Amino acid sequence: QVQLVESGGGLVQPGGSLRLSCVASGAALDMYAMGWFRQAPGKEREGISCISSRNDNPFYADSVKGRFTVSRDYARNAVYLQMNNLTPEDTAVYYCATDFATVRASTLCARLRPGYVGQGTQVTVSS
Repeated sequence: QVQLVESGGGLVQPGGSLRLSCVASGAALDMYAMGWFRQAPGKEREGISCISSRNDNPFYADSVKGRFTVSRDYARNAVYLQMNNLTPEDTAVYYCATDFATVRASTLCARLRPGYVGQGTQVTVSS
């Protein structure tokens, strides 16, 4: 059974930065896309940043493009999300996700129900 454990969330002021980490256990994920979803209060969960199994062609939602960077570390079986210039609209629970049927970043981020999703980490952007 794959387990995804996120960390790095917290409270940050507008304009600040955070780096989220997700470490996977139970299976090696180097053959699958990995990525990040988020769910804001009153909104549906959406895929915002995903990276392919080949570590190329990352996908970014328009709302985070130019501010967020997704990366992965095969040796650590991990995926990261560097978030810069945060705004209150980025406040949400952030989830790490992967899917054994998905190798492309855009495909993973488009999934309504990825195969595996972590428990989430809260990010709050407020002054």
